[in-house]
Amino acid sequence: KKIFLYEESNYLKKIQKRNILDKNINWINDFNSIKKGPVIFFGNEFFDALPIKQFKRVRNSIMEKNYSFDKNFKIIEVFNKASKTDVKIIKTYKTLKKLDFIELPKFGFQELKKIIKKISELKGCILMIDYGYLKSNNQNTLQSVLRHKRNSLFDNLGKADITSHVNFNLLSEFFLKNSLKVNNVITQKEFLENMGIIERAKIIAKKMKFSEQSDLYLRIKRLLGPRSMGNLFKVILAYKFNKNNFAGFK
Repeated sequence: KKIFLYEESNYLKKIQKRNILDKNINWINDFNSIKKGPVIFFGNEFFDALPIKQFKRVRNSIMEKNYSFDKNFKIIEVFNKASKTDVKIIKTYKTLKKLDFIELPKFGFQELKKIIKKISELKGCILMIDYGYLKSNNQNTLQSVLRHKRNSLFDNLGKADITSHVNFNLLSEFFLKNSLKVNNVITQKEFLENMGIIERAKIIAKKMKFSEQSDLYLRIKRLLGPRSMGNLFKVILAYKFNKNNFAGFK
């Protein structure tokens, strides 16, 4: 089986090639290089790293949030009337219909369409694990993170990660609109426990020193803990297969 890695950053590609020595791995520049199926796409904290558009409803209009400079060259928020194209896209999604504050992953959807095209051609699936939520409360999830800590959005520009949380109900609706089947969205805790992470950890721990077992326990706790990654991360599987009995989604 061949594994294809798609990476736009040449810098990251060099690091990957230096650290990943498996001969079955190939780096590609576009998905047209994949000719045989079925295909499996995997994205872990992929979608939350892509840019989003933000909008708010003002009376009967939809306004898009942009950024500009004031007279003192300070970055400020400004809202301009949204384009007809974006308004049309927003109106096609039931998930966004009643929201007063809207986050639309327009660029992310464009990237996913390339993947969906390949899944539709060759059959297969895409499994995505990411920070996210199932129901929007009109929240603004755009944030900046520096060295694993919250950072003011306009501080350390170019050094901090700009990210947002994934609307999994919207993502599910998008996949269905594009003719893929979708399993119920579950938490990372449910997914990993269904995959046998506890049983595997017990087997590994038998061959470890006590200090190594403590480290393993802390890592498992972080992955499964309801107040850490266990519930904050969600898992979605979209596919084009006749069967739907996938491991992890019992």
